[in-house]
Amino acid sequence: MTARHLRARLRGWGGVGAMATACALTLVLALALPCAGTPDGAPGETAGRAAAHTARDRADEGCTDPEKQTLSPSDADGPTIEAIKNREGEKRKLVVGVDQNSYRWGYRDPNGGGGGALEGFDIDLVHRIAEDILGDRDAVQFKAIPTDQRIPAIRAGRVDMVVRTMTINCDRLEDVAFSAPYFRTGQQVLAPRSSPVRGYDGTLAHQEVCTAAGSTAYAKLEADKEAGRLPASTDIRTTVPNQLDCLVRLQLGEVDAVVTDGALAASQAAQDPTVQLKGEAFTTEYYGVAMKKDADDLVRRVNRILVDFRRDTTDGWQDAYDEWLSATLGDDSSGSRPPAPEYLRGS
Repeated sequence: MTARHLRARLRGWGGVGAMATACALTLVLALALPCAGTPDGAPGETAGRAAAHTARDRADEGCTDPEKQTLSPSDADGPTIEAIKNREGEKRKLVVGVDQNSYRWGYRDPNGGGGGALEGFDIDLVHRIAEDILGDRDAVQFKAIPTDQRIPAIRAGRVDMVVRTMTINCDRLEDVAFSAPYFRTGQQVLAPRSSPVRGYDGTLAHQEVCTAAGSTAYAKLEADKEAGRLPASTDIRTTVPNQLDCLVRLQLGEVDAVVTDGALAASQAAQDPTVQLKGEAFTTEYYGVAMKKDADDLVRRVNRILVDFRRDTTDGWQDAYDEWLSATLGDDSSGSRPPAPEYLRGS
């Protein structure tokens, strides 16, 4: 074990309570929810590298404003929605891929007293969609989906949609359809408070950085390293299926920093007072609801639901922000609000 890792492991005991909670929560939820696992022979690092290369290819082809490449809102039912409504008995539910361990987004609070129900900002949105389509906010089958399995789960038909802090980008638009944005965020660095890392800059030299496989964070890191915008000595090889795994590795001293969406990083920092956000967000990204490419009626319906969700002043976007995210992102939600939607996809 290196001296740096030994010091880091000793330092990590400051967050041992949060680490134990995170690990226990992950284990409990893994048993409680069905999970779409990583296929054999598809390690996270390979998935991350493939996503990064494809993303750069899309950029080279001139893809811009991916958050605008969606369909206009509509209330009309189509074949996808009819198929969901025609499910019988206990199967008449909206099947949604979610996160099960992202604090304040999609998680089960062991101290919440809610009977172990999933909760968080993304979960509120799922209930809203289910209520509109099926008339029952609880008509949902949640499926735990690792970060690198979100798109495969949609394409294979294991879920109707994914609502899991999923960034809209050009690469993913090749495989799935997205709703209009429902949240604005950006990539940010998370590191121990005592770390010399100060942000997404030269202080990442000789540091080991963890990201989730298949994430926009990994794609950005690899592109910037190859372009010389990131120190050549920065080690970005560590990728994991889920973002919480990066936090645990950081607490164990196995990595020096984590790069992920700032909205997620803020929630992770709230779980462990020994770590903090370093520097400002260095990208601008938007979360969207992901669905099958040919599920046009479902995309249009979700976009209409999002219009109402943003406008609702009593039980809508702002209410969900206040309840779940204000404690970690601050009372001012203006920086997290998505832009006015544009619907530039013709069909």
